[in-house]
Amino acid sequence: MKDRSILTDYVQKHWRYYLLAVSLIILSNIGQAAIPRVLGQFTDALLNGGIQYQMIIEYSLILAGIGIMYNLFFGAGQFTVMRLGRKFEFEMRQSLFSKFSTLSEYYFSKQGTGKLLSSMTNDVNSVRESISNGVTMTTNAIFLFLSCIVMMLLSHIPLYLILVSVVPMVGIPFLVIYFGPRIRKRSQNVQESLAVMTESAEEQLSGIRVTKTFAIEPTARQRFGTTVNHIRDNQLHLVRMSSLFQAAVPFLGALSLVISLLYGGYLTIQGTITIGNFIALTLYLRIMSGPLQQIGNVINMMQRSGASLDRVNRLLAEKPDIEDHPDAQPLASTPDLKIEHLSFAYPGSERYALSDINLHIEAGQTVGIVGKTGSGKSTLVKLLLRLYDPPENTVWLGGTDIRQISLQSLRSRIAYVPQDGFLFSTTIRDNIAFSDRNTPLEKVEDHARQAMIYEPISNFPEGFDTKLGERGITLSGGQRQRTSLARGLVKKGPILILDDSMSAVDAVTETGILNNLIRERDQYTNLIISHRISAVKHADLIIVLDEGTIVQQGTHQQLLQQQGIYSSLYQLQEEGLRA
Repeated sequence: MKDRSILTDYVQKHWRYYLLAVSLIILSNIGQAAIPRVLGQFTDALLNGGIQYQMIIEYSLILAGIGIMYNLFFGAGQFTVMRLGRKFEFEMRQSLFSKFSTLSEYYFSKQGTGKLLSSMTNDVNSVRESISNGVTMTTNAIFLFLSCIVMMLLSHIPLYLILVSVVPMVGIPFLVIYFGPRIRKRSQNVQESLAVMTESAEEQLSGIRVTKTFAIEPTARQRFGTTVNHIRDNQLHLVRMSSLFQAAVPFLGALSLVISLLYGGYLTIQGTITIGNFIALTLYLRIMSGPLQQIGNVINMMQRSGASLDRVNRLLAEKPDIEDHPDAQPLASTPDLKIEHLSFAYPGSERYALSDINLHIEAGQTVGIVGKTGSGKSTLVKLLLRLYDPPENTVWLGGTDIRQISLQSLRSRIAYVPQDGFLFSTTIRDNIAFSDRNTPLEKVEDHARQAMIYEPISNFPEGFDTKLGERGITLSGGQRQRTSLARGLVKKGPILILDDSMSAVDAVTETGILNNLIRERDQYTNLIISHRISAVKHADLIIVLDEGTIVQQGTHQQLLQQQGIYSSLYQLQEEGLRA
């Protein structure tokens, strides 16, 4: 995506409205530029003694009409531009969120959440200001300046006097050339430091409970203060450069006014121009200093928004690591799972997370997967969900290479319940019915019973309509896991994956949930990943992973008869229960 495409495409899409807005602003500028000429004529008429009270009323009505016209046209034009800017802001945030939803887990592991949030807020807002205020101010500055020149000529002010008076303004382009790149660089530094601060704030607030339990609030404030100080330093650098630029531009305008007073006053004394023309000249130069100031503001604004636009462009140009194959097909209704010689290493890592995995799971089987932390259990799940792509011809579902199954079909048919199931800040009912918001309350309650979370929820004053705090903080750890489990059961996918999703549940509750699971999903494929032997011992097949390799597989009884990791884990856990 080219740097200009976001704004260019948007302006081209709404060019009629922009043309209308610019035309209205131009008309308002013509009216404003006529005021000094009218005042000059009025002054000459007063000095010549040829003005009557009726003419005073006429001049007053003319000025009032010009004022009304200016306010109506300029107000309508500015409203149109601002409305277009807000629409752009809305569309860009929608586009960014849509883009984020297509990017892979690997991308988010590289990018901080705070930086992405900063782009959706600070960067988009900065670009919106540039196409709202920027269009208004640029149009106003250019055409008001030109209108003033034309009106001065129509007022019979000598051309040489006009040229001499505006000579200092020729220096403005040179100021832009010098200050522009420097302001842009400093603005980019400010936006980047704002992104770092947003990321730090999000992290600190998310971990506020840990901070409080360790009583390290001063340390947290110091860490956050460091990022704020960095923003302050960068903003001061930007302010210094911007202030110099914004001060230099009106200085040139003031210099023009000084020249007009000296030379124009001399010509007035000599009788070359009338007093009315002299007053009109000074008024025109005073009006023209406004556009000059606006030019400076626009340049500063464009330099700041340019840095933001670059970041937004880069985000929208990101290509998803995981995409549908051109010939992608839907997943079979009750697929079997086949893995052959699967080896996988995460991007940027030379160490294999999984090595030469071979496995066949028939449709309708319940399979347990156990192993120590870091043995590759969760990596296998990520490959099945295509959060990362496995090598070609290593993983098949229903006889089809998983890479040739459409992502929507694949993920919609797999119900995945992670250990730290994320709960949203909405009602418990909405969280459980997340995959289908039209799920009847009766079904929500039924699956809550299967996950053994119905009773705790019913005890809340508002029951299933209870609103959860951020990340489900209203619930305990075990309640969050069971609510997440109920959400997975509602999905009714032909494949259910429980990724250590009962680790915070006591043994009695775990047994009840597993019994419900066996009864309700005996026709579906279930993958249960757990550190607890009690969670998988009922499975048709148990896989034992160690350092990315399958070291054992079989039923519970078969594995107990073998001397290996499984029997050792079982003995340790049994001893722990007895103790």
